[in-house]
Amino acid sequence: MPEIDFSTLETLSVSIDNHIAHIQLSRPEALNSMVPAFWIELPAVVRKIDADSLARVIVISSQGKHFSAGMDLSVFTNMAKDFKGEPARRAERTRRMVLTLQDSFNAMEEVRVPVLVAVQGGVIGGAVDMICAADCRYCTQDAFFTIKETELGMTADVGTLQRLPHLMPQGLIRELAYTGRNMLSGEAKECGFVNQVYTDQQSMLEEVMKIAAKIASHSPMAVSGCKEMINYTRDHDVNDSLTYMATWQSGMFQMPDVQEAMAAGQEKRLPVFANLHKKSSGL
Repeated sequence: MPEIDFSTLETLSVSIDNHIAHIQLSRPEALNSMVPAFWIELPAVVRKIDADSLARVIVISSQGKHFSAGMDLSVFTNMAKDFKGEPARRAERTRRMVLTLQDSFNAMEEVRVPVLVAVQGGVIGGAVDMICAADCRYCTQDAFFTIKETELGMTADVGTLQRLPHLMPQGLIRELAYTGRNMLSGEAKECGFVNQVYTDQQSMLEEVMKIAAKIASHSPMAVSGCKEMINYTRDHDVNDSLTYMATWQSGMFQMPDVQEAMAAGQEKRLPVFANLHKKSSGL
């Protein structure tokens, strides 16, 4: 894992307290649009937090009126400049670029800790791709969600169309993708895309941090196992998932955390659990 200094980030701000990492998109003057640096910094930060066991849960929010306007114009401009040369080689380069962009949000799914996102205002284009990769979504009443790529003459390609079918009804997804219309917060809550809607950003963050604190108070082994199993079940049938669960449990189920949880309950105190080990190959 390459070293990354959280204090030098261009597009994000990071704070860690009580086992909760808070990542904020920090370019409100530019509507937190996703410039080239963002696509490098986000996965690096998320993976660093996981690799070094710096937190047990990650909360992602943003500064300003809108969560994010999505892909910055500069990214499209760079793509246009690159769109030349022999067709097969140009296509191979484009494929690698799209896979790299996808990996930025894959990181949110792949880390061992839950990722919660709290959004306000516009969640547009690439921002929808991003929050689809989170474990849980929360929003303010003024939030709206737009699969903007269709209106720009392209197909959304960084995860929206692959993850949304697991998060809301097919017919609604298709309508949103085909039309590019805004989905407002009430509709997002009604279809299950977001867990809860709050009146404003402050109250949303206060409540989401309470949820994060509750997650962080549990055994990180148990929470990590939940995330692993839920993600696996999404992509496999029930029988395969049950078999994997049995195999996982045969190695991961140990008594210390169970005994600590039971003792804490009997003694009417909060349990104290060890963090997950750092992700180190030992090399």
